[in-house]
Parts: sequence; structure tokens; C-alpha cells
Amino acid sequence: MLVKRITKNKLTLPKAVVAATGEADYYDVITENGRIILTPLRIQKADAVRSKLAELGITQDDVKDAISWARKKR
Repeated sequence: MLVKRITKNKLTLPKAVVAATGEADYYDVITENGRIILTPLRIQKADAVRSKLAELGITQDDVKDAISWARKKR
């Protein structure tokens, strides 16, 4: 299939390519022997939450404690 690079280095993926690989909003891009290789990424929202919790230093025990605190009868 032929794809043309347009302004600002943009490409449009042909429908057949998207149908064969599945829809994705993000792609991992690498070059190999003069070729451009796109790999569809399916970012899981749960992974994003886990990353943010790790970034904030929140552990599984912290989450368990917070849930227990929130479920206490007042």
C-alpha cells in the first residue's frame, strides 16, 4: 500500500491496515534497517492508574487502609 507523508510529517493509515491490526490511538515507532515499524499500543486505564499510584508512592496497603477507613460506619 502506498501512503503519502503530508505537512508536519503526518501519515494516514489505510483502512485495511487498521482493520488488520485493530484500532489504536497510540503506536510505538522504531526504525530498523531503514524501515519505519509501527506497533499499535493499547494503553489500559488500569495501567495508568497503577503508574500514577507508584509515582505518588501509594502502596497496596495504603489503598486497603483507605478503603477500610471509607467503609467504617460512623
